[in-house]
Amino acid sequence: MSTIQETVAKTDAAAVDAPPKKSMALGRTTSLVMLVALLIVPLFVKNFVIFQLTMLLIYGIAVLALNILTGGSGQFSLGQSAFYAIGAYAAAILIEIGNVNYVLTLPIAGIICFAVGFLFGFPALRLSGVYLALATFALAVAMPQLLKLGVFEPWTGGVQGLVVTKPDAPFGLPISQDMWLYYFTLVVALVIYIASVNLLRSRSGRAMMAIRDNEIAASAMGVDISMYKTLAFGVSAGITGVAGALGAIAVQFVAPDSYTFQLAIALFLGMVVGGVGWLPGSLAGAAFIVFVPNIAEGISKGLSGAFFGVLLFLVIYLVPHGARQGAIYAETLLHKLRRS
Repeated sequence: MSTIQETVAKTDAAAVDAPPKKSMALGRTTSLVMLVALLIVPLFVKNFVIFQLTMLLIYGIAVLALNILTGGSGQFSLGQSAFYAIGAYAAAILIEIGNVNYVLTLPIAGIICFAVGFLFGFPALRLSGVYLALATFALAVAMPQLLKLGVFEPWTGGVQGLVVTKPDAPFGLPISQDMWLYYFTLVVALVIYIASVNLLRSRSGRAMMAIRDNEIAASAMGVDISMYKTLAFGVSAGITGVAGALGAIAVQFVAPDSYTFQLAIALFLGMVVGGVGWLPGSLAGAAFIVFVPNIAEGISKGLSGAFFGVLLFLVIYLVPHGARQGAIYAETLLHKLRRS
């Protein structure tokens, strides 16, 4: 547990240095360039790469959700995989057993996970720091075992899981299933990103960031600590549930062993790499999760874990504040080039 404690302690320091509300989003020019790139790239790549890009967006949504909780309110969670699993199973059950349209499963999964996260936030109010991380860690470890229980097997499929039907493009559009799902996921990701930025810039967001910076001072200013802490947990869990539902549709399969503690660690790692509290960095963190393990395996299949660890160490050593720090370096360099 010492390693987990050290990781949480480092993230605690990073959360204190989280960016102010004015830097929560990218500039208009940069945002437009990224959006155009995300729209065009799938037109020139194979379906497998499109699938990888879809998972990049899905993990980006999940990392963003964790960023709202940790970077926004200063609370730590190592249990996001549990909410991801709940969202995935909610979508799978609704599609395959309830014959519900896949589009409608997203808000339903989000509402279910919001309720679970909000309720989990109440007992978590007495915990902070590493103790809160350990409580959420217990939730992540327990969730795969709960999904395997015989009482839930008629709905969850037990250890065998459920196969999910991938949707076709609507209105007879002449595009593949993978490409349609990519653009559908992109629209959902954009909506969630804009809503999250507006949330953190709102009165509620300022209250959460006040709790993150100094809980005693926030309480003295009249901020309802209990309400905003549980609200942050609920919102984070709800967005993670939407990501889980999208993941189930994209992968076309859900099983308990797909949502282990390793997934929670991957999302936590993505948040740190992307920059704690910097929402645009969620996409960079998701890219690290999706592509770096494949790069490490390409270097050496037998030592892929070692190479992954070395790459992670280099990233943390060179840019301890993640992609946010890299963006600042790039902005400074461009400013100097314009001057010269």
